[in-house]
Parts: sequence; structure tokens; C-alpha cells
Amino acid sequence: MNLQTKIPIQLESKNLIDYTSEVLLFGSCFSENIGDKLSYFKFQTTQNPVGILFHQKAIENLITAAINEKEFTEKDIFFYNERWYSFDAHSTISSVNKDQILNNLNIGISDTNKKLTSATHVIITLGTAWVYRFIETDKIVANCHKVPQKKFLKEILSIDEITLSLEAIISLIKSINKNINIIFTVSPVRHLKDGFIQNTQSKSHLISAIHNVIDTRKNTHYFPSYEIMMDELRDYRFYTEDMIHPNKTAINYIWEKFLDAWFSNEVTSTMKEIDTIQKGLLHKPFNVNSEKHQQFLKSLASKKQKITSTFPFIKF
Repeated sequence: MNLQTKIPIQLESKNLIDYTSEVLLFGSCFSENIGDKLSYFKFQTTQNPVGILFHQKAIENLITAAINEKEFTEKDIFFYNERWYSFDAHSTISSVNKDQILNNLNIGISDTNKKLTSATHVIITLGTAWVYRFIETDKIVANCHKVPQKKFLKEILSIDEITLSLEAIISLIKSINKNINIIFTVSPVRHLKDGFIQNTQSKSHLISAIHNVIDTRKNTHYFPSYEIMMDELRDYRFYTEDMIHPNKTAINYIWEKFLDAWFSNEVTSTMKEIDTIQKGLLHKPFNVNSEKHQQFLKSLASKKQKITSTFPFIKF
């Protein structure tokens, strides 16, 4: 008896991810989940250099600033609730110190520029088509930072507007790295604060726009993380207590699907070895001085040395 609707996942590209690849991730919190998995298994990854970005306009603005090597100055930040913020970045970049936030922003821009140039793969997770426009400047912001809502206009970007933004993102990235692989996905996190119907409308706009721009011949692809969550994992036991975010089981399931689609078979054995080391590093012995524990440490050191001799960039 088959109790699940399976979404067929096929190898999307000849340019699969392995331990020589450099992966850059932008987008909503789901990109953080995938990024954390990549980091755990010690792939060469960078995720959200200026924090989580929920929509494509924010990602487009970041990439534009990075390629143009923009330097953030005092005019690009504002003081609110005893902290300094930027409407172009997530609140994790904020600081009580003005110089610190400018440093955070400019390091993020520099890192984005460098990684866009060297990356083999970019993963872009889009969260919502709903955006907030700051009335004072008529500019769409990346994050409202809990500034009163009366200072913003809320609007949904049309499929055409999102398509143009995605085309700009692709063009910008390809202008400095023509052989890069760009993987788009839609976050399975439902933005129910917008409303159930509005969330469905938003996700529909994102999916339609992405399919207007993907072309495997040009190394632009789509991974169906949203569809996997909605169809294969159609059960609230795959959600956290808020009934909105995928739980650990769901994240692991989608991660395994992503592995099937985008990772070469050769990396599997290395990932297993790294997983063993990572779990070993978390091991807490009953007796740190016991002979058995000392043997365990020697074995662990040997495994680490084997990995780092093959991949010098890996650090434990």
C-alpha cells in the first residue's frame, strides 16, 4: 500500500556538488537549514552574508551592491529602539554601535562579491512575494525591523515583476561568473501572518516566476522543496509546534531529496566519515582519563587527519 505521493527527483545537472564545489546561499530561513547541513558536512559554503532575506528584491539589491562594490555609509542606516539598523539587511546585522553595523554591512558586501566570483553553485530560496515599501523613500525594504507598520505600504509583487527581478539576479551573477549553477527553490515555510489565501497567492507568484526564468541549458534550475513539503509530507507531524515551520524530520527528508538531485555519488563516503567525526566530537566520556577514551581520541584524530589531508580546507 502506497500512503504517500512521491515527487520524482532526477539528477538536474552534470555540474553536481562535491567537495571541490563552493556553494553560496541566499534567501529565507529555509536556505539556513540547507546551509547548516552543508556546513555540518564541511562543504565549502557561505550563507546569507547580511542575514536572512525573504524576497527576491532584497536579494537583487544585495547582489547589485556586491558587484558594484558599494560601501555602506551613515546615510544607509538608521537608529531605532536604541540600535542601528539597515533596511537592506536582516536584524542580525544590527548593532548598538554605529561603526559596528557599518563594518558588518561592508564585510557582508565584500564577502558576497568574493563568493559570487568563485562559487560553483548559488542556491536561492524565495520566501514570499509580499514586500513592504518604506513610504519616506519609496523603497522596498529587506526587513522592517519592527518599525511601525504605518510607515510602510504592503504590496504583492506580480509574476512579471518577480520574473524581471530574477532575470536581473541571473544576469548580474553571470556577468562575473558565467559558468555558475543557479538553483532556485521556494521555501516550504508558510507565511500565514499574510493570511492563508494570501500565502497561497504569494507562493504561486514565486513558482510561476521561477519557471519563467529557469533553463537547464543555461545552468539555472529549480528544486521542489515547497512541493515536497506540501505533497510528500502532507501531515502536521512534519511541522514544529507553530504548525508553520518544517521540523527536523521534514528538514532531513528534504535534505536527502536534495542530495539525490544535486550531489555526486563520490561524496557519500566522505560525508559518512565526517558525520562519524562530528558525532565523535560531541561525545562526552564518563572518564576522560580512561584507556578506552584515550584510544577513542587517537582513533578520532586519525580520522580527522585522513579527511584534512585530502581536503585541506576542512577544519574541525
